Amino acid sequence: MKKTLKDIDVKGKKVLVRVDYNVPLDSDLNITNDKRIAATLPTIKYLLDNDAAIILISHLGRPKGKAVPEMSLKPVAPKLAELLGKPVKFVEGDCISADSKKAAADLKPGEILLLENLRFHPEEEGKNAAGEKDKAAMDAFAKQLASMGEVFVQDAFGTVHRAHASTAGIVKYVKDACAGFLVEKELKFLGEALDNPARPFVAILGGAKVSDKINVIENLLTKVNAIIIGGAMAYTFLKSQGVSTGRSLVEDDKLDLASDILKKAKEKKVDFLLPLDHVIVDKLNFSDMTVPADAKIDTTNDDTVPFGFMGVDVGPKSIEKFSSVVKSAKTIVWNGPLGIFEIDSFSKGTVELAKAVADATDNGAVSVVGGGDSVSAVKKAGVDKRITHISTGGGASLEFLEGKELPGIAALQDK
Repeated sequence: MKKTLKDIDVKGKKVLVRVDYNVPLDSDLNITNDKRIAATLPTIKYLLDNDAAIILISHLGRPKGKAVPEMSLKPVAPKLAELLGKPVKFVEGDCISADSKKAAADLKPGEILLLENLRFHPEEEGKNAAGEKDKAAMDAFAKQLASMGEVFVQDAFGTVHRAHASTAGIVKYVKDACAGFLVEKELKFLGEALDNPARPFVAILGGAKVSDKINVIENLLTKVNAIIIGGAMAYTFLKSQGVSTGRSLVEDDKLDLASDILKKAKEKKVDFLLPLDHVIVDKLNFSDMTVPADAKIDTTNDDTVPFGFMGVDVGPKSIEKFSSVVKSAKTIVWNGPLGIFEIDSFSKGTVELAKAVADATDNGAVSVVGGGDSVSAVKKAGVDKRITHISTGGGASLEFLEGKELPGIAALQDK
């Protein structure tokens, strides 16, 4: 078990908090969604209540080691101040400049300082100015960040799968390092789902490629009672069984792999559920995700996709079967949509399954949803408030489900 915030005495101390303020901005640099900022409030309020001086560090976007004005964290400071009802200081330019270090040194208990985008420095991602991997440069940057505080709190779950200066490197140079409340909550729900699930345990996996989810599937096969597969990757599994998939997206180089996974599932007595029918279309503009006016949309009677068509969602038989399995579950983990849910005509399978997950949760199941598309899907279905836990880290939650060690968690001190 890793140390959490309540294991550390923060009173009167300068506390560096790694947050994930990688928020979406419009062309006028207005924040269009503040949920990532709001998610850090419990940790920040706890630190304020315990007389800490708070120094917040984050990245925003992918500036590739250069100062990009459009990716400044400056718009975040007033938004955080608005949510907290308390001033938030901000130093422009550089997170480790003399001005930033002075602002940190002058910070009093009960005050908050937000530093500039960490990724304006290539060293944050373990590179030097030439863009080459350079651990010494990363360590030196981590040490400079650490010099501004005494305690480090990791509260950016969306970044813990990266071995960056501000996630893993910084821990070596501070006296105390622990998980914040947001990260503690992620570890609790994801960890318990995998290590001690109430059964039946059902995993729902969607998305485009088997190759993106292969490690997740193989890890989950040792833990779950059933796996529901949707999205384009379902067609690779179907084709591996000799089922006609028309023009559906298939990874032909992964057919043997898909066949092996199906054999493993059978050996482990895991119910491996593939679509029984499909919503299909003969034309689709992938560039802007629109359906041409003259496109033909149809629903198949079985799991085959006719020549000239592509599968874009699961059909009514699949929805009925998948929903019945989900509603009988006691633990549900979901990562990835079942179709091209961004297009309303092809969103029904994902939306209906989201409702089934919510119904199961209402009846006592624990549901954990991770990945940006899955989170968008439960919101589109209007059931996000009925899910036990919505993960804030897409890549991190995926790697957790794969059973990988997360560097930003591994680096934290043990209890």
